[in-house]
Amino acid sequence: MTAVIVEDENIASRRLANLIKELAPEIEITAQITSVENWEDWFKNNLLPDLLFLDIQLNDGYGFDILDSIEDHPPVIFTTAFNEYAIRGFKYNGLDYLLKPIVKEDLKNALAKYQKNIARINKPKVEDKFEHIKNLFAKEYKRRFMVKIGNQFSTFDVDDIAYFKSHEGVIFLYSHTGKQYPIEYTIDQLEDILNPIHFFRINRKFMISVKAVIEIHSYFNSRLLIKLHPICDEQIIVSRERTSNFKKWLDL
Repeated sequence: MTAVIVEDENIASRRLANLIKELAPEIEITAQITSVENWEDWFKNNLLPDLLFLDIQLNDGYGFDILDSIEDHPPVIFTTAFNEYAIRGFKYNGLDYLLKPIVKEDLKNALAKYQKNIARINKPKVEDKFEHIKNLFAKEYKRRFMVKIGNQFSTFDVDDIAYFKSHEGVIFLYSHTGKQYPIEYTIDQLEDILNPIHFFRINRKFMISVKAVIEIHSYFNSRLLIKLHPICDEQIIVSRERTSNFKKWLDL
C-alpha cells in the first residue's frame, strides 16, 4: 500500500510522514512532493499511489490543480491551514479534510475511513459479484450503427467495427476493411452502449475492439503502445490509468 504526500512545508511534511508510519506502518510513503511543478515531474515517471495526502494551497498553485490533471485520481486526504476550501475539497470525493497542525487522533480517524473504503471496494459481497455478472450479460448492448454514405444511409454490425476515434470533436467509426464514417455519438456514450467484453476505451480518443489489436509494446511512463488494424496514422497509447484494466480486458 503506497501513499504520496504533497506539502510545501518541509516540517509539516516530515511530521505527517512520521505520524503515518506510527499509525499505519503498512503504508509506504513513496514520495514527499513540495509543489505542483514537482508533482508533474514525478508523475511522468511513477505510478499513482494508493492514497494521496494533499495540501490544498501550494506555493505555485493549488492541490486541486493536481487532481484536475489526473484522469482517475486515487483517494485523497486533504491537509490545509485554511478551512474555506472544505466544500470544494469534498467535491473531489476527498476521504477527509484535516486542518493543520494535524491532530494525531484526526489523522487516525481519516486513515480508518481509508481502510473501510478499501475494504468496501476489494471485498464486495458474493451476491453483489453474481449480480454484477448477471447484469453484464442481461444488458442489451448496441448491435448496429447507422452511417451516412453520400446521400444514402447504411448500417454496420458491431462485429464489423475495428475501433472508434475522436477527431476534432467528431467520432469516426473505422471498419475492419479500413472504411471510416462519422457517427453522432460521443466516446462516453460509446463506452456505455458497447459490450465491454468486446470493446475497451484506451484513452480519451479511442474505443477499440479486441479483434483490432495486433501488437502491444511497453511504452515510457508505465503506458502501452499498441498497433491496430486497420493501421492508424498516429501513435495509439493506452493511458497509464487504464493500462491495468486493459491487460485484464485482453485476458478475459
